[in-house]
Amino acid sequence: MKSLDISKISTFGKILNLNYVKLYMKTIPKVAERFIRYAKISTQSSEQSKKIPSTEKQFDLANLLVEELKEIGLEDAQVDDKCVVYATIPSSLPKNLEDKVPVIGFNSHIDTSTSESDENIDPQVVDYQGGDIILSKNRTIIISPKDNPQLSDYIGTQIITTDGTTLLGGDDKAGIAEIITAADELLKLGSKKLHGKIRLMFSPDEEVGRGHEAVDLTTFGSKFAYTVDGGEMGGLEKENFNGAEGKIEIKGYNVHPGYAFGLMKNALRAIPEIIKLFPNDIAPETTKERDPYYHPTDIKGTVDNVTLTYILRNFDASGLDEQIKFLYDGVKKVQSQFPDLKISIKTKKSYKNMKEILDKYPYIVDIARKAIEKTGLKVIEEPIRGGTDGARYCFMGLPTPNIFTGGFNFHSKKEFIPIIAMEKAVETILNIIDIATQHFLEENSKN
Repeated sequence: MKSLDISKISTFGKILNLNYVKLYMKTIPKVAERFIRYAKISTQSSEQSKKIPSTEKQFDLANLLVEELKEIGLEDAQVDDKCVVYATIPSSLPKNLEDKVPVIGFNSHIDTSTSESDENIDPQVVDYQGGDIILSKNRTIIISPKDNPQLSDYIGTQIITTDGTTLLGGDDKAGIAEIITAADELLKLGSKKLHGKIRLMFSPDEEVGRGHEAVDLTTFGSKFAYTVDGGEMGGLEKENFNGAEGKIEIKGYNVHPGYAFGLMKNALRAIPEIIKLFPNDIAPETTKERDPYYHPTDIKGTVDNVTLTYILRNFDASGLDEQIKFLYDGVKKVQSQFPDLKISIKTKKSYKNMKEILDKYPYIVDIARKAIEKTGLKVIEEPIRGGTDGARYCFMGLPTPNIFTGGFNFHSKKEFIPIIAMEKAVETILNIIDIATQHFLEENSKN
């Protein structure tokens, strides 16, 4: 396949303007082929499970990855009993320079979101020429430029979509495919490309917030790392929400409705007042950029017991504390309105803003910034309205910013990823390795 000459394309806005390029590719690049194979393997994690990994089927992909890593030459590739895959790209530096460049790590997660099914995923490769992308036979699942204006930047390229019945799994199987493809290309260069030791890690259960519990950072052994778990092409993330999660439980008492007078205590009656504690104007669907939000995620119950789960997000740690207090105070007020019911609330903080750590290591973010720029992309450096395993690793002692995979609409049936964005992610990973190597060799030459 003829490669895209990026120098022939003008740039505008945040990312490359591809409107003037028409690609009619008969084949797809290796990174896309890998991703499609991985996407077809069901690896959905489970919020109900107490185990790590939360689902045994995550091992299906993990074991395949070990085989593929060994096939490209990483003989030490292995998966442990917690479904974490580790592998090493050996240093190509002369022996006297090996200790001058610290070990760099790259990580993506194996599991997919619980928001939509990942059974029988059937990825579609679309030669996109503009307009709507119709995914379902009944024409109800449509990826529209109206809702996804970024589509105009990919006219004339190939885009991978779902068939409208499942999510796609670009979060984060695209990241895995990009890391392994970069490793494959680096290994083929051999001694022609100088670099230090590089560690790869693919971990489970990120989507249910427990992936970091499976990881042994001593085994990973990197000085700093990058998660490849972001979205739009050119994206670089060094800060994220502080997060908390919790549940509100309402306990009542149920008897036969025909004999309920003076006896029944219906837990469902309190739900309207509980829902009012989650402001409509401070919700995920009504906020953006650095705005915080309150988000009820699930409600289950009957007359005698109702449980509502929720998450809270805020870029400011003290702001998150205020949100938690707001809910606790609100529950007390609702309890006073329904004295016959027992209403309780529990909250735990899940992750913190990685900016607090990464600000101490500006060179790590700067390396990624230069790596993206070197591909010809403009860096999109915005706070992530979510979290990554990298945020967890930062507070475990491993500084880890996040770079893009290239995908859009994660966790939904309308998920899609342009192939050129995946290729740019591979190029960015290789650039990070190259720029970091030069950075540390130059730093050591000054000392």
